[in-house]
Amino acid sequence: MKISRFTPDELSAAFGIDMAAVPAIGPGAGWGRVAPGGRSEAHQHDETEIFVIVRGTGELLVDGERTPARPGTVAMFEPFETHVIENTGTEELLFFDLYWRDSARAAAAAAAAPADRRRFGKRPVFVFSTPPTPNGDLHLGHLSGPYLGADVFTRFQRMNGVEAWHLTGSDDHQSYVADRAQRDGRTPAQTAAHFSAEIAATLALMDIRPDQYTVTQADTDYPDGLRSFFSRLVASGAVNKRATPALFDASTGDYLHEVAVSGGCPGCGEPTGGNICEECGEPNLCTDLTDPRSQRSGEPPRRAAADRYCLPLHEFQATVAAHHRLGRVPARLRELAHRVFTRPLLELPLTHPAHWGVSPRESDAKGQVIWVWPEMAYGFLHGIEALGRTLNRGWRAKAPQQAWKIVHFFGYDNSFYHSLLYPVLYKLAFPGWEPDIDYHVNEFYLLEHQKFSTSRRHAIWGKDILSTDSVDAVRFFLARTRPEGRRTNFDPTAYETLLSDTLIGTWQRWLNGLGSRIDEHHDRRAPDTGVWTPEHTAFLDRLAVRLTAITRSLGQDGFSLNRAATELDGIVEDTVAFADRERALAGLGPWQDETRTALALELAAARLLARCAAPIMPRFGRRLSAALGLPGTADWPGGVELLPAGTKVTLTDTVFFLGGDDKESADV
Repeated sequence: MKISRFTPDELSAAFGIDMAAVPAIGPGAGWGRVAPGGRSEAHQHDETEIFVIVRGTGELLVDGERTPARPGTVAMFEPFETHVIENTGTEELLFFDLYWRDSARAAAAAAAAPADRRRFGKRPVFVFSTPPTPNGDLHLGHLSGPYLGADVFTRFQRMNGVEAWHLTGSDDHQSYVADRAQRDGRTPAQTAAHFSAEIAATLALMDIRPDQYTVTQADTDYPDGLRSFFSRLVASGAVNKRATPALFDASTGDYLHEVAVSGGCPGCGEPTGGNICEECGEPNLCTDLTDPRSQRSGEPPRRAAADRYCLPLHEFQATVAAHHRLGRVPARLRELAHRVFTRPLLELPLTHPAHWGVSPRESDAKGQVIWVWPEMAYGFLHGIEALGRTLNRGWRAKAPQQAWKIVHFFGYDNSFYHSLLYPVLYKLAFPGWEPDIDYHVNEFYLLEHQKFSTSRRHAIWGKDILSTDSVDAVRFFLARTRPEGRRTNFDPTAYETLLSDTLIGTWQRWLNGLGSRIDEHHDRRAPDTGVWTPEHTAFLDRLAVRLTAITRSLGQDGFSLNRAATELDGIVEDTVAFADRERALAGLGPWQDETRTALALELAAARLLARCAAPIMPRFGRRLSAALGLPGTADWPGGVELLPAGTKVTLTDTVFFLGGDDKESADV
């Protein structure tokens, strides 16, 4: 018999609490102690773990779900569950800890269905694409990033039974809107309304129809909700009005920030505008730009103090680090946080002198507006409330729920705001809420190896390339080439080649040819399988491998449209190669049972392609399903399925993709 007794002197700091190991009892074991008001760091690992509560009271937080913990509570955490233990009582919380590795259990947890990973199937999932600035329409750089990503993510989650919604809107109060309005001779409100409508129309052409599209200046409830959110920040005591250095145009005296000033980034040295550097992702305060220039006069600005509400962001490194342990946070974002918090001071203004925007409720904020980036933190919560009204759900922006799962898609140039600033603002406004947020970030998509740019009109606009006939091809090409982890370049010639050689020359040619063979040998009906050969079973297994790879590529942990698009093409490549090999037996009487098995497997591949392509190419998925006599693509496949024998097949004459010279439109 081996005995272990709790000894406080053996405790040391680990995971944000006090822990002591208990050696040599078989599985890993230890004692844990949480001080009143304390909590462990959120974390996940490959071991299975058990907590036995011995003394004190608290709560266990596991993937957004809170459970009371008291003496006698035994909790087991599966591999990769994000978990926290928190002491909500007045005495120390003591627990015994057991953990062990089970490679099969860990592998099963990692390979769990999307609805079973991190409780996605048990809570509402709000998928946000960062609201676009309505100072212009959407180009392919925009569409390839947050908007296609969020749309495909939401479609896939819904096919797996998850309650997921796509939310976005127009970021009306950006200074870039006021700048565009001045150049066009319009009011900012007119400019925002015009381009917001254009953006919504372009998204629709891309078959992206968000469940909630918030137009901030047109929503009558929005300003007061935003003011209340800002007042919560002020009431926290962390956000105060203070005089800090600012820049002003030397000739006009105009206050300069964002689009109105440029210079060298204090972090990386690259040319940048005010407040954020698109190259390195770091914020600037405008006054720390090297060789700053007013965009209005072209002259060096003058420095003077300005009274603004400011946040000492440098004080919240621990808050951001704790948040980054809770959800999916790519290493790129954690590295950005490390760089930002190496600064000794970062007094970030949350209001700016301006006429366009929402003014705070505070009486000493006259002539100022809430900066649009802190505004957006509220805007996400407002969008959830607005969606809730549509769905008759009791979601409130002023009372965010722990069960909410939030997923953000954005470009790297927005990373500071989404993954550093907003977690701090939420902590200040709602101290009891631990927002569980996953982040999906894309890099810049290039055109002629330069950034797409609305202001410089260096772009291919969505409306110039999208139509009912081209939308699936565009979505597939952008999925395959979008900038994930690296910058990529849009090449119009490469797009045309993919359309003509891959989608028409390979996919459509195979599907039409398969239909012709079904017509000729089986009277337009799906054959049943006959005799199977080892090659047949190997091909079936290969399709299953492709299905697994696509499922992982579209899932919440390893989401990658690049990989998913490659695997979709892989289904077709594998099937075409298989059909070419099997065609040697076509028409040979002694092998007709084997031949119909091969045809049945090709139809199974087509069925798999229809369903797996649906999140990326929804029209193609529907059209292919209809040609296979299937009702639709509502559910994600759990395995490779044969087409029921006798099903009518109409693949032969179905047009799935049209080239640039085609005059006839395919049926939708």
